[in-house]
Amino acid sequence: MRTRPLYDIAAVLARLGVGVVFMAHGWQKIEAGVTATSRSFDDLGVPLPTAAAVYSAFVELLGGAALIAGLGLPLTGALLFLDMAGAFIFVHADQGLFLVDGGNVQNGYELVLALGMVSLLFAAGGGGRLTADQWILGKRTRAPKDDGDEEDAASFVASLRAAETKPAKKPRSPRAAKDQPKDQPPSLDPPKSTGTPDKPDTSGKAGEGAEDDVLVAGRKSQRRRASRTQPIKRPSGTDEDTTT
Repeated sequence: MRTRPLYDIAAVLARLGVGVVFMAHGWQKIEAGVTATSRSFDDLGVPLPTAAAVYSAFVELLGGAALIAGLGLPLTGALLFLDMAGAFIFVHADQGLFLVDGGNVQNGYELVLALGMVSLLFAAGGGGRLTADQWILGKRTRAPKDDGDEEDAASFVASLRAAETKPAKKPRSPRAAKDQPKDQPPSLDPPKSTGTPDKPDTSGKAGEGAEDDVLVAGRKSQRRRASRTQPIKRPSGTDEDTTT
């Protein structure tokens, strides 16, 4: 928005003016002394005058400086609001609105009311962006992250993706697992069948090969029979040769 920079500048000026007023009142109490301030509070009917004098003096002085710098605005604004609320309740509430009315000092609550409401506004985040809080917060967000954490996160994501894309193992039938040799690693994919049984080769070459096999087998069998039917020589004294 175009009005955002203008608002930030106005917030800086408001913090500066209110902070100067608070610092002036706090310095006045410290300069007069905590004892004299506590005695004055006691005369006005403020409970715990010594604690109230210490609180109001240091909160107004240090809080005003923090308000100008924009440091810890939520806490600073809340403490200053409580300080003005106590002054309103115990000192100025029954004195009317105006500090001065018709040349007479009335000691009214107009100043503490205005300062308290502005402090509450700063505590709620109305201090703008030109503050020490925004500078510290921006510096933290711009800080580089740890490279080790980024590498761990990247490796974790990569492992998850690898687990998702890994193909699932198909179950094998008990018969295929039984027929598979032990020394051969198991196969993940079952053998693909063509859907048609193997046909015997009826070509001429295959027929000739089959005949040759039959002839060879017949020759081998004839040789074996011939070797079995050879005569066995007997020792002298026998007239006949027997065959097996």
